[in-house]
Amino acid sequence: MRKCTFFQLVLLSFLGLSLACSKTEEAVVSTTDIPELAAKAPKVVTYLTGNAADVSPTPTPGLLLMGGSTDVDAAIAWFLARSGGGDIVVIRSSGSNGYNQYMFDMVPVNSVETIIIDSRAKADLATVSDKIRAAEALFIAGGDQWNYVNYWKNTATETAINYLLNTKGVTVGGTSAGLAVLGAAYYSAQTGSVTTAQALANPYHSYVTLGHNDFIAAPNMQNTITDSHYTQRTRQGRHIAFMARMMKDWAYTTAKGIGVDEETAVCIDQNGIGKVYGLNHAYFLKNANLGPETCVSGSPLTWNRSAQAVQAYKIQGSATGNGSFNATNWTFSGGTSYFYYVNNGVLF
Repeated sequence: MRKCTFFQLVLLSFLGLSLACSKTEEAVVSTTDIPELAAKAPKVVTYLTGNAADVSPTPTPGLLLMGGSTDVDAAIAWFLARSGGGDIVVIRSSGSNGYNQYMFDMVPVNSVETIIIDSRAKADLATVSDKIRAAEALFIAGGDQWNYVNYWKNTATETAINYLLNTKGVTVGGTSAGLAVLGAAYYSAQTGSVTTAQALANPYHSYVTLGHNDFIAAPNMQNTITDSHYTQRTRQGRHIAFMARMMKDWAYTTAKGIGVDEETAVCIDQNGIGKVYGLNHAYFLKNANLGPETCVSGSPLTWNRSAQAVQAYKIQGSATGNGSFNATNWTFSGGTSYFYYVNNGVLF
């Protein structure tokens, strides 16, 4: 095939059209031939540790819910072992390859690959979604959960994550912001990070941005919203405000929440049975009866219901996994049961 003239290449780059270079031959101009087009092609940064060749062991489904700060080694080992020695994929929108060697050295696996997905264009690439779909375990790193919602929602990346969870059946985990997007309902932090004081004083504060049933669909996480860095950042009150909004705005009859402290993780197996690993606590919340008495814009939240608005269960973590949480019927053992309620914006 003859090459196009310089004039034709310039015209191609200006018009974005495919022109014939002769009567019988059509010019083929790749994006690498024209710098302007090459610049538009999204370049994805990835980091691979281990074997680049794909393997296909049988993975085991599950969920890893980690509360942020220092990772819990025992929980990460649990997560990795469920890959069956396969390929681990870590996704994030910022940062680097900090998980690669850490995970690769902990449990024998074929590979650990980190993919930086920091735009919707990259999230829609087949090269990205294919890597995710080929994983035997997927981990969502910490960062900014709004970036995850903004970049990944309604893209091929979202479809690939849900494929792993609901078709292929692998263990998917997340820490901090990665945990925040694993509930069917989620706090997106689109406009800023809301504090407990702000959310209780006004559950419709501009920083309270919520979504539900339109992003990641993890098993056993229906009607559930998660939160991280839990007691370290005093997030119990805002978490309850999120649950109040779920009941008020979306007519949920049941709203549930899982809050996880720093250096702590909840590991939920294929049967929906969870244990708590790490140094601190995990908290499991559910409305005890009716929704909030007062949940309106500009007014403090009141959710009292005879001082039994939200039933809570707290489990202390351990190195070997403590307590028992049944995500299928929301029953527990090995911890402490109590109630939360809110009067005029004050949590009790």
